[in-house]
Amino acid sequence: MDGKILEATAINKFFYNPREVHILKDINFSIRKGEFVSVVGKSGCGKSTLLYILSTMDTDFQGGLKIDGISMKGKSDAELAMVRNEKIGFVFQFHYLLNEFTVLKNVMLPALKLKKYSEQEIEHRAIEKLKIFGMDKHALKNANMISGGEKQRVAIARALINDPLIVMGDEPSGNLDKHNSQIVFDIFQKIAYEFKQTLLIVTHDPEFSAGTDRVLEMEDGRIIKQ
Repeated sequence: MDGKILEATAINKFFYNPREVHILKDINFSIRKGEFVSVVGKSGCGKSTLLYILSTMDTDFQGGLKIDGISMKGKSDAELAMVRNEKIGFVFQFHYLLNEFTVLKNVMLPALKLKKYSEQEIEHRAIEKLKIFGMDKHALKNANMISGGEKQRVAIARALINDPLIVMGDEPSGNLDKHNSQIVFDIFQKIAYEFKQTLLIVTHDPEFSAGTDRVLEMEDGRIIKQ
């Protein structure tokens, strides 16, 4: 492993509802290229709030955030949108596939938005990503024609389409049964160790976190172990 992909420095986050609530408290850590990192902690400890800051979707915080060595502070919404599309892949608890589109088109969408490759090249790349997860045979089905576990595999393929520096997941196996949760974990292990993909995954599942390189444990808005 070499080089820091992500670096959080003294991140603090407050909510005002209406009184001031200190949600995140002096968060400091970094992730290096190729690391498979999980974030654990009880509900309400700040895991998802932290992920939304690290993914640049929430800019209302104190402290510093660098992605690929570049500070995210002071960047415009358009600049941050470009960072998210080019450098970050997302996998959520719910797959957020568009049912009116085929599996293939769903995977292609982030790359079509980035406009780095021709549509023909994007289609080829999407098929290659689907092959990794054995989903290429479903490429021309509409998204509503496949199972929940299959949808999450498609969502992971979509997260990889732009070859992001880091894939971030918010409870990606939280809506799946034990069998499909294991399949999703195996996929993450595959892309971490075979493809050297950097991963940061928020999870409630102790079996999932136990299989990662490093566990960041949160409690009451702080990282208490890393």
